Amino acid sequence: MHGPTPPLPLPTDRLRFAMPPMHESVEDERRHRKERLAGALRIFGRLGFEDGVSGHITARDPEYSDCFWVNPFGMPFRHVTVDDLVLANQDGQVVEGRYHVNQAAFTVHAQVHAARPDVVAVAHCHSVHGRALAALGELLEPITQESCAFYEDHALYDTYTGVVVDAEEGRRIADALGSRKALVLRNHGLLTVGDSVDAAAWWFVSMERSCQVQLTAQAAGRPVRIDHRMAVATREQLGGDLVAWINYQPMWQDVCRSEPDLLGEATPRDRPPAQDSTR
Repeated sequence: MHGPTPPLPLPTDRLRFAMPPMHESVEDERRHRKERLAGALRIFGRLGFEDGVSGHITARDPEYSDCFWVNPFGMPFRHVTVDDLVLANQDGQVVEGRYHVNQAAFTVHAQVHAARPDVVAVAHCHSVHGRALAALGELLEPITQESCAFYEDHALYDTYTGVVVDAEEGRRIADALGSRKALVLRNHGLLTVGDSVDAAAWWFVSMERSCQVQLTAQAAGRPVRIDHRMAVATREQLGGDLVAWINYQPMWQDVCRSEPDLLGEATPRDRPPAQDSTR
C-alpha cells in the first residue's frame, strides 16, 4: 500500500532570494547607500566595535565620486540616522550635513577611496580582537572556512607612526592594501573595503571574528592550517563581494526591522563638542 503522493517541488522562480538592487536614478542609489551606511554603523555599535570617537565607515557618493558619506564626529554609532550622515570631499571638507568630520580618520579613508575606484565603502574600527592580532603584527591564518575568504587577499601594514594626520601616510596605507579586500594595521586595527557598504561591513565583521577564533585557537593549542590548494578554492567560493553582500543581509534585515528610526530624522539631543581627534 502506497502513501499519499508527496507535493511537487516549487519552481525556483517562485522562491525569493535577495540580490543587490538595481537603481533607477542616482538619487535612489544615494539613498540606498546612506541607509546601508547608517545600518552598518548601528550594527558595529551593537557588536562593540566603537571605541570612543575612533572608527568610521565611509561610502562613496554615486554621483560625486570624490565625495564620501561618513558618520558624524563624536556621535554614537547606535544613534546614527540617515539624516545625520555627513558628505565630505577628498580633503575632508564637509559639503553636506550638519556636523564635523574627524579629519584624522578621514585621511586614511580618502586615500583608500582615491587609490581604489572600484571600492564603494571602507570600514575601519578599533575592534578588540582586530587590535590584538594587530599588536602581534600577524596576518590571518587559513584555519577556518571563514578565514579562508581572506587567504592571500589581505595584507599587513607593518609599521606604526602614530595618529595618521597627513595624506602621505594615508597613501602608504592605501599602497599596502593594494587590490586586496582587507588590511591589518600593525599596533592599530583592521580595515576592509567592498564594492558595497554591505560587503565592506561584512568583511569587517567576518575578519574581526576570524581574529577572535585565531587568537583563541593559538591560546588553546596549535591550530591546524588548511592546505594552500583548499584555502584558495574556499576563497574562490566565499571571498567575493557578492557572497559578502548575501552573508550580510540577515544583519541588515535585523537592524532595519528592529530599529526603523535609523531611516528617518534624528531626534534632538545633546551633542559632544565637534573637534578633531584621534582615529
